[in-house]
Amino acid sequence: MAMGNNEETDSEIVGINVTPLVDITLVLLIIFMVTARLIVSSSVPLDLPKSSPGSTTDVQSIFSVVLTADGRTLVNSQPVANDDALMPLAKDAHTKNVELRAVIKADAAVNHGRVIHVLDLLKQAGVSKIAFGVTPMSVSPPK
Repeated sequence: MAMGNNEETDSEIVGINVTPLVDITLVLLIIFMVTARLIVSSSVPLDLPKSSPGSTTDVQSIFSVVLTADGRTLVNSQPVANDDALMPLAKDAHTKNVELRAVIKADAAVNHGRVIHVLDLLKQAGVSKIAFGVTPMSVSPPK
């Protein structure tokens, strides 16, 4: 009898449950896939105007809007009274060229609400291709 009792307590585990290991591996894979996309795209995706070298028939019309920190608004390098004054200019430019592209260049100190207001005015004028002008930052090599 002592022999039968001894076998029950000394039995070894012959199988390993791999389900938790697979679950953890899949979660880590998903986290890696999500963060890898963020790491690879270090720039903001923009709809920038494209040009082909040597082609004079595909001239793109650019509607430039500059918002300065002191509150001035420039449309195609010409000052306008205020932000709302650019809507008739944008409508006129859009009727002349349906493929009109607008580029908004705003100073870093410009209020976010003002930039969104100008973006809304351009969309109301019918301009659907809008880009933001940015200055690329110099990237220093890692040490």
